[in-house]
Amino acid sequence: MDMDVLDKVIFLGAVTVLSALQNVFFAYTVQNESVNQRPANTAFGRVSVASHNCIEVYPTFLALLWTAGLFCSQAPAAFAGMLYLIVRHKYFVGYLGESSQSLPGFFFGKRLIGFLFILSTAGIVNYATNYLFGINFLFHIQTLTKASAALLLIP
Repeated sequence: MDMDVLDKVIFLGAVTVLSALQNVFFAYTVQNESVNQRPANTAFGRVSVASHNCIEVYPTFLALLWTAGLFCSQAPAAFAGMLYLIVRHKYFVGYLGESSQSLPGFFFGKRLIGFLFILSTAGIVNYATNYLFGINFLFHIQTLTKASAALLLIP
């Protein structure tokens, strides 16, 4: 493969591999709790539900991550993706305790998915306007997204 192409997707690939590794961790945790399952033990139920909730959103996350990275800008998309993985882990671990401990991770994760959605939409709209009308706003979109990516750190 051409190194120029790989340079444009290396961060997205790294986030994707880390997210797959995180899914393995979630599955391993569910497996461990299923071995220790007792009738009165609700830990297995919580772990199972948390894992299922994370897996439900996973295809959407990957689609938005790659679309935002390819059509808009790789660095902010990968940054938001890494933050999403951290938040998803916080959600999973918080779900093992009381359900209220998982809420901060849930709400922050929604905001990161929204940011990736906006990046994806802006990139696709820019591609369409460039293709149809010859108008390219990619520089302005990338400048705006790189500046706004730092705002994701504000709770």
